[in-house]
Amino acid sequence: MIQAHILGFPRIGKKRELKKTIEAYWRQEASEADLQKTAAQIRQQNWQWQQEANLAYVTVGDFSFYDNILDLSVALNNVPSRYRDLVDGSNVLDTQFIMARGRTAGGVEAPACALTKWFDTNYHYIVPEFEVEPRLALQAEALLAEIEQAKAWGEVKVVIPGLITYLWLGREKGSLVNRLNLLDVFKPVYQQLISRVAQAGVSAIEIDEPALANDLPTDWIEALRKLYAELDFGGRHTVLTCFFDAPCIDLADYFALPFDTFHLDFIHADGIGLKQAADALPAGKQLSAGLISGRNIWKADIAGIVAEINMLSDAQRDALLIAPACSLLHVPFDLEGETKLDPETKSWLAFARQKLQELQAIVAVVNGQKEVVDGYLAANQAAIESRRTSARVHDPVVQSAIDNLDTVPARRKSTFAERKKIQGACLNLPAFPTTTIGSFPQTAEIRAMRHDFRQGTVGRQDYVEFMQNEIKRAIDIQEEVGLDVLVHGEAERNDMVEYFGEQLAGFAFTENGWVQSYGSRCVKPPVIYGDVSRPASMTTDWITFAQSQTDKIVKGMLTGPVTILQWSFVRDDQPRRTTCQQIALAILEEVQDLEKNGIQIIQVDEPALREGLPLHKNRQAEYLEWATHAFRLATSDVADETQIHTHMCYSEFNEMIEYIISLDADVISIETSRSHMKLLDIFNACDYPNEIGPGVYDIHSPRIPPVKEMENLLHKAARLITPENLWVNPDCGLKTRNWEETKAALSNMVEAAKRIRAQVASKIPAQA
Repeated sequence: MIQAHILGFPRIGKKRELKKTIEAYWRQEASEADLQKTAAQIRQQNWQWQQEANLAYVTVGDFSFYDNILDLSVALNNVPSRYRDLVDGSNVLDTQFIMARGRTAGGVEAPACALTKWFDTNYHYIVPEFEVEPRLALQAEALLAEIEQAKAWGEVKVVIPGLITYLWLGREKGSLVNRLNLLDVFKPVYQQLISRVAQAGVSAIEIDEPALANDLPTDWIEALRKLYAELDFGGRHTVLTCFFDAPCIDLADYFALPFDTFHLDFIHADGIGLKQAADALPAGKQLSAGLISGRNIWKADIAGIVAEINMLSDAQRDALLIAPACSLLHVPFDLEGETKLDPETKSWLAFARQKLQELQAIVAVVNGQKEVVDGYLAANQAAIESRRTSARVHDPVVQSAIDNLDTVPARRKSTFAERKKIQGACLNLPAFPTTTIGSFPQTAEIRAMRHDFRQGTVGRQDYVEFMQNEIKRAIDIQEEVGLDVLVHGEAERNDMVEYFGEQLAGFAFTENGWVQSYGSRCVKPPVIYGDVSRPASMTTDWITFAQSQTDKIVKGMLTGPVTILQWSFVRDDQPRRTTCQQIALAILEEVQDLEKNGIQIIQVDEPALREGLPLHKNRQAEYLEWATHAFRLATSDVADETQIHTHMCYSEFNEMIEYIISLDADVISIETSRSHMKLLDIFNACDYPNEIGPGVYDIHSPRIPPVKEMENLLHKAARLITPENLWVNPDCGLKTRNWEETKAALSNMVEAAKRIRAQVASKIPAQA
């Protein structure tokens, strides 16, 4: 009998219970017992649903209070030395949160570990740090306790991040450290972890090695082969997973690794089909087939999937385990909580719980029990056909605009060098101009006002007056702090993507469609179901009001087309490239409206540009061509006097620096504080020609960095980048911070900029 399993399930809870309790714990308004109780309730709900779906296993090890890579760091006691005087080694939870958020205690500064994107998703992980002599020791009690709890719900499969992926994703601290050379150092304690898990009585051990979806160097592949040939899994059934793309090694080599079951992602795998994989699978092995999306929310075409499975021989079907393509972490919890979605649109969707039901239905059909799910199958096929033929999906006007893209400029009129002179005369900014990325604290009062306005308990006039007062407050504080280029603060925006999607045609929105981005940070991606257009201006009134409150320059703040695409649940019935072009034309209309209304600087953020990069190099150039073209479509048809900014955070740029240059943004701001300006190395190496704002402090930590720390970072930046091209800003937006932290940190940042102007920039003319 064919069975199904999952690689992981969302952990935030149906109504973000985990987020709320974690943040209460951080504020010392909830105890650790409260936090553990909430976590146990969420895990129990997850296991109950997996049991009800008749899965082969209930999955353990996918839960986390922050992220699973950080969990492995703590479980192996790979804790950076700067935290050792601040943590009690027995308090695993405290260690996790200090590494993720940083801490200052007793005059000891402990900045947070770096945060970056999990492969090509909008999920983030805490980057492991590797020192010369890590003091490793197993701390697996929390995981072992979860295994014991899960046994009441069925056969237990534990998920453990692969050691090769763990090393691949980390960073060396110091020139004497080589990550791969540390494999033999980490292997004994990793073996202890596996042995303890096996002794705990699990039925299966799943090792996640998504690094195989990258183009791993030969020495890393050989190390992976050697590692798993030597590890002892205590006789437990073993599962190896590779997801987000096809493995970088041949199927024969993948299946030759010493595992019992091999998972493949057939949604995102480049050029590998189910029949091809089944034909290559050795006798006695099992194939875990990722046949429904773990990253998008469209209903699976069950009839189509069953037809694909039925092309296999009886023996091949007997060796099949059905699964989502990756962990369901990347989709919302449960569709049943959505009461306001249009019924037709809702019928097209499947969240995590519904995907369990899809697995259950597929298994029933291929096992000859179709009559049990006949009604479910009929509804599924009706939804698939409804979406294919619905008039709301296609807009002839938008499609005509895409057909005539060659009439829209995709390059600025003049070179950057020419624009720099023109903009310098217009803007008259000092050397090392200071600004922020865009958002300011989203206070409880702001959130309450937005909620009440949405619920209709507050009228539009009262809402607008309230938001204008918040904008004025943000302007006043920025002037008091002494920033050079101001922002309106984005008080009216719930989210940098959702806000725009709500005003664009072709988008739908959920009430509880939250997914985890990192830690307690959750996002609610819009659903792009149809052709995209802009019915009306989206930001002009707010930005022009802000500009009317000050003589300083106020930036217009927009989200770029690639980021709106990446941070939405995107339609899968046309190429992503086409959807991105539609969004770009809508953003261009907004850029032009801002320019017409006298806004001199317009920032079009693209933090997700790197995120969309395919994992295999042979597909990266094609993506980067259309992604950068979409940004230029949205920003090029403006006057030379208009300065275009963009922002990118928590990304590595080495493999795409030529395309970053091709964006031709006048100013780019990036995250560099956690990496201590390391990300500037590539910009220095390629003589990046345009202006750049390297972030000088980490906004994801409540810690307020001292002036000297930021000053030192700016000195380092000035040695790498031409000083006259440098801006000064935080790493990212400030919506998650409070006003006290924000004012203190920005005041220190402005003071650091003043100092470096005096020390470094005395011979640099102002941009006049």
